[in-house]
Amino acid sequence: MKKILVVDDEKDVKDLFLQRFRKEIRKGEYTFDFAYSGEEALQLLSTMDQGAVLILSDINMPGMNGFELLEKIKSKYIVPPPVVMMITAYGDQENLTTAKSLGADDFLTKPLDFKLLKDKLNTQS
Repeated sequence: MKKILVVDDEKDVKDLFLQRFRKEIRKGEYTFDFAYSGEEALQLLSTMDQGAVLILSDINMPGMNGFELLEKIKSKYIVPPPVVMMITAYGDQENLTTAKSLGADDFLTKPLDFKLLKDKLNTQS
């Protein structure tokens, strides 16, 4: 079972993920946790088993943005390192370069292509 933490300041993202992954959730393939800010994500991460966490984080959020969150995750959770996929409405080269330089494992653009996301999730160990 893969434990996934979705970090996005838009509350409707939770309903969207639960709807798009309902079959996989029912089968026990995935469990989801949701945080609506970088600060909330760090708080949740401190209570989770790091070995089974994959993080999908929006970049543009009030307060701590996704890049700041990514930096904190990659410096604090070294072993085993969580897989972090950054999500943004702006798929420009600058965001991609910044995400990669901070240690992002992947980069997705909104609106999310859930088939592509599921394919990527299935290739993660």
